[in-house]
Amino acid sequence: MRALLNANDNELIKLFKSGNDFALEALVNKYKDRIFSSLYYLSKDRELAEDLFQEVFIKIIDTIRSDRYNEEGKFLPWALRIAHNLYIDYFRKYSKHRIINCGDNTQFENVTPLTPGSDSKMIKMQTYEKLNKMLDKLTEEQREVVVLRHFGELSFKEIAELTKTSLNTCLGRMRYALINLRKEMVEHNITL
Repeated sequence: MRALLNANDNELIKLFKSGNDFALEALVNKYKDRIFSSLYYLSKDRELAEDLFQEVFIKIIDTIRSDRYNEEGKFLPWALRIAHNLYIDYFRKYSKHRIINCGDNTQFENVTPLTPGSDSKMIKMQTYEKLNKMLDKLTEEQREVVVLRHFGELSFKEIAELTKTSLNTCLGRMRYALINLRKEMVEHNITL
């Protein structure tokens, strides 16, 4: 097991593919805090983050076992991308708005029974919904840099390598993303 602690990601993946389950355990232990933190930061819900974290590693295991993993030393960014996509899928699935018309031009959105603390959860969900809508208005390249930088905690150098662009291109995309996000917040009077 000690030898596994010094192995790089590609070696661990090869060992896991050849049947060494301890290699997967070493890989999980190496990155679990960063992946879980990203999910928890996005969801602000420990249980949801734990559920999504498990789904991330199920997808990772399935992909590796079916010989579809080909990230060549980019395991963490790839795993963070899976985590982010699972969160976005979950968010889209469960944040659908229900509008109830009361006949007198009054409408209520997301009518749910109130429980203790539900108001703060609702505010958090609305904040994340606003953030996701704003992120969706960015170009794909800008959104990718923002998510990998802030949610994945990757350096700009790591993002440049992952996206196969220059460091200056990544920095420029982040700059324009922030400009666009600020403009969107001002135009629509959005506060987070």
